[in-house]
Amino acid sequence: MLQEMHAHVQKRLEKRIAKFEGRTDTQAKAEIKKAHEKYSLDSILKKGASCASGVAIATHIAKATHPDLQVKLVNNLNVEFGELPRRSEVGSHLLSAKESLADATGNGAVNSAAYELYLLLEAKFEAKKFSEWLGKNDQDALSAFATGTKTDDVSDVYSTLLDAKSPKPATDSRLKQLYWLVGDDPCDDASYRLLAPLYATALAHRVYAHVSLNTWFYGDQNKAARKALKDKTPFEGGYTSYPNLAIQKFGGTKPQNISQLNSERGGQNYLLASLPPNWRSRDVYPPMRDAFQTFGRRQDVRRTLADLKRFLESDPSANRHTRDLRDDLTAMLVDELMLFTFDIHSVSSGWTTDEHCQLAADEQYWLDPGRAEQDADFAEARHQSEWHETVSARAAQWLNRELNRDSALNVGDVEHEHWKGRFDAVLKSFRRQLDDLQDALRDDDEDEGAAA
Repeated sequence: MLQEMHAHVQKRLEKRIAKFEGRTDTQAKAEIKKAHEKYSLDSILKKGASCASGVAIATHIAKATHPDLQVKLVNNLNVEFGELPRRSEVGSHLLSAKESLADATGNGAVNSAAYELYLLLEAKFEAKKFSEWLGKNDQDALSAFATGTKTDDVSDVYSTLLDAKSPKPATDSRLKQLYWLVGDDPCDDASYRLLAPLYATALAHRVYAHVSLNTWFYGDQNKAARKALKDKTPFEGGYTSYPNLAIQKFGGTKPQNISQLNSERGGQNYLLASLPPNWRSRDVYPPMRDAFQTFGRRQDVRRTLADLKRFLESDPSANRHTRDLRDDLTAMLVDELMLFTFDIHSVSSGWTTDEHCQLAADEQYWLDPGRAEQDADFAEARHQSEWHETVSARAAQWLNRELNRDSALNVGDVEHEHWKGRFDAVLKSFRRQLDDLQDALRDDDEDEGAAA
């Protein structure tokens, strides 16, 4: 039994250090050393058992709704996928234990340790999970796992981690909730049932893995299909594409506060498009002189900016509600900036070479990335530039200027740094994804050229 436990830990270690294979730099050496310290049986047992009481293992979690929730005070469900009702819609009932595991949610500092222990408990010895051996009070299993506990009741320590059931249904005022009519009289309070939707974290992770491995830009099948489309040649077989794919972020700069799987995804969760058919966007005209002047004229931007200005001018109390509402309105402006970015990216690449374009270089790098495929000097300058930081600073400067216009608010440097941080967090992530995408396309074209 111990041999199987050590073998499981060794596989986890090898998977972790595989990404540093061939690297000899200081950072790689430090990460490999850290991995060896983390992925030892003794470490996994001790650290996992010590944090079991503050972490829940679940397939459906509440913390995606509000990261400050204490997991033991609300319901987080750990369901068997095969026991869910069969439905025609896509849902968690389509998953199997072989395809997807539960998640670890609770304290962001120890979610990872709890998750490693959970994976060990899910590993099998003689066709049974280690958790099942412990549940049957098998003496060999109790002895093997006793390393991680400070009590004699070994099985209880580990069942605390795996048990996501509360004594009774429990929710919280910070959770999304809705009253669902189950009776016949909508005027009768007893005719309603209170629902608290939970986030299907196991399903979300499975969808993320599927989309990441099967996008239009990755995978041999999709590459061959894309080449055939480009060359206008016949192609046998299909391809996978997810047009208008959206990314929902959970946890901000600390995705580990939500859950372990959310941390592994960098807080990213894919949302498939749900758009009206035959959608036609309005004509888009690129800014030639001042990008933020053009941005500020957009109707939704003006509306959100007016709401934020009106709220700040009301001199709200300095409390969490005020901060949350301010940050929500700021996040809406950040979203509008990204929509503006995507709109301008739909313009034919190279529009910044027009003699009438007076945009600063950093704004050209931001709004005309496709030009890099046509202009090597532009591509190199863009690669070397920290344009996302400059654009974030200008966005913050624009927001301060608009808030102070015809107002006594007098926002200054402190607010500028706050706005800049909010804009930069999104633009930096966007730049990384855009650069990765362009690199993938460039590598694909080079592979095609070499093959020719």
